[in-house]
Amino acid sequence: MPRYLSLHTLACLTRQGAEQLGKQLEGAGAFKLQRLSVNMTEGKMLVELEAEGREAIEGWFQQQKFHSDWRLRVEWEWEDGKLVPVS
Repeated sequence: MPRYLSLHTLACLTRQGAEQLGKQLEGAGAFKLQRLSVNMTEGKMLVELEAEGREAIEGWFQQQKFHSDWRLRVEWEWEDGKLVPVS
């Protein structure tokens, strides 16, 4: 399944609020949450997802009014000293 990264700016959000967002993402159903990384000092959250397509992610984000700074489909990944395609 294709993998995506998205970056989000968290304005005035507590750790508990970020945790709640993680739970929302985890239960979305439109995609599978792989990893969630948060920097409270800079107010940023990096999300790694697997989804059938970009439309599923964008649709869910739009429906939930969950703004993202950018989204990126991951096509290649560094593994054992070389770039390999990501399924």
